[in-house]
Amino acid sequence: MMKRITRRTTNETTHFSPEVPLLLQRIYAHRGLLGDTDVDLALKNLLPADLLKGLDEALDLLVQALEQRHKILIIGDFDADGATSSALSVLALRRLGAASVNYLVPNRFEYGYGLTPEIVAVAEQQSPDLIMTVDNGISSIDGVRAAKDAGIKVLVTDHHLPAQQLPGADAIVNPNQPGCAFPSKNLAGVGVAFYLMTALRTRLKQLGWFQRQGISEPNMADYLDIVALGTVADVVPLDRNNRILVHHGLARMRAGRCRPGIKALVEVAKRRLSSLVASDLGFAVGPRLNAAGRLTDMSKGIECLLVDDPRLAAQYAGALDQLNFERKGIEGDMQQQALAALKQLHLGQESELPWGMCIYKRDWHQGVIGILASRIKERFHRPTIAFAPADGGEIKGSARSIPGFHIRDALDAVASRHPGLIVKFGGHAMAAGLSIREENLPSFQRAFDAEARRLLSVDDLTGELHSDGELSESDIDLPVAQLLRDAGPWGQGFPEPLFDGQFELLDQRIVGEKHLKLSIGLPGTKRVVDAIAFNVDLEKWPNPNLKQIYLAYRLDVNEFRGVQNAQLMVEHLEPV
Repeated sequence: MMKRITRRTTNETTHFSPEVPLLLQRIYAHRGLLGDTDVDLALKNLLPADLLKGLDEALDLLVQALEQRHKILIIGDFDADGATSSALSVLALRRLGAASVNYLVPNRFEYGYGLTPEIVAVAEQQSPDLIMTVDNGISSIDGVRAAKDAGIKVLVTDHHLPAQQLPGADAIVNPNQPGCAFPSKNLAGVGVAFYLMTALRTRLKQLGWFQRQGISEPNMADYLDIVALGTVADVVPLDRNNRILVHHGLARMRAGRCRPGIKALVEVAKRRLSSLVASDLGFAVGPRLNAAGRLTDMSKGIECLLVDDPRLAAQYAGALDQLNFERKGIEGDMQQQALAALKQLHLGQESELPWGMCIYKRDWHQGVIGILASRIKERFHRPTIAFAPADGGEIKGSARSIPGFHIRDALDAVASRHPGLIVKFGGHAMAAGLSIREENLPSFQRAFDAEARRLLSVDDLTGELHSDGELSESDIDLPVAQLLRDAGPWGQGFPEPLFDGQFELLDQRIVGEKHLKLSIGLPGTKRVVDAIAFNVDLEKWPNPNLKQIYLAYRLDVNEFRGVQNAQLMVEHLEPV
């Protein structure tokens, strides 16, 4: 798909110190950062926890549970955010002196998402006094009611958008709940859990708990490696508060001061701990952790994060790596089936595709439809929902969206216009989940496409890349590439620098079956740099007739056999 390249501009005056290179000043200004204060990622600049609505009630519950030696049961989600939230909460509560802390994570194939009445029934077998949800619960009306009916207190911690009705929990901590004054609405579930545990440490210190128990007061920064992993893997916007959390988590990883499980996951992903960046967490470590919840049981991922023995951690990481390999195979097959179906649907004419795309096959895997929806969305730049079979005649969908189309609000609108069409739904602006009856799929496809056409324009269906402009030939070099790597953390909502320009094409070849390796001549010089474009259209590339090429690219560091060089990571290429 062709993409528009739009160059970023700003008319704002910057106030950086001379130590900040002019190239970085330009890049930061394009992202709304105008001075040294904006890029100061010291921990002291984290937003205060006391702005979180429901925090005092939540702390009262937890303090009572610790003082009365109650059984606490953490119930998480089956993705990387849920796994890191669960592991952090278990580790922190044990370290803070809780007498009994365990976790339970629903198997997505048996219980579905969140605190359902069915998972409460399983939880009752452990006789918990307090259930604490992490990364879920804000929509668990029936599940919270079931727990309360069973005499179990419930503390909901979540970050998802609430529905009109809130669950009747004893306390709710969620920056997105109505009336919450916490300025950042972008905390991941693990970020909410970290804030709560940090506030609990403060409350316990005020009460003289650590002295009375004869235990040392923990350093909550010890958990920032887990926070960074969950935050990046959940693809929440990296606003300043989240960048602070991720920056310090990455720093701990690079220094080797991280959980043995994280270290083992980095190693099986063939990344170097000492040079880790946020994209490594998003594209290498996070998917391996996610693989457990997608294919089997997320408890494998949680245990990998919990264990202290490096050998056990390596075993868990190896098992997760194998699951991720299997996931890739399943996803690849599903993607080929989806593309074949779409090709029949629109006979090769992209303009004939639905604006809101819904794809479904009866043999697709529930655990992989989210990734499949992402891949199809990226390829065609349209909001996409991939469905897989569920129980009782229902099918489950995983939705991914594009800028300008709030996917959860769109599902809400469809549900309002067509009562009974959607069984249940929930999510964010860019991702959501839902269930419908299988026989209602054609009706839902028409309703979803109509909603997309109502809210989007033709221009919205063209992918757009925002470039920071051209790089001078002298800047396309290893020191600048390293400078840019270290200037993040980059990620969702705070994109890695992207540049564009025209180059001489000296050599091109396919590597790894579907990636295009390029040798690029820099204009006006005799210098040659390497470039790579992933997952190219093999019907168009390589093109032996080309001598000039236009690229939109990121400048990165490539290491091969201990030697580092600058490399262009191509996001878009077209003939000149």
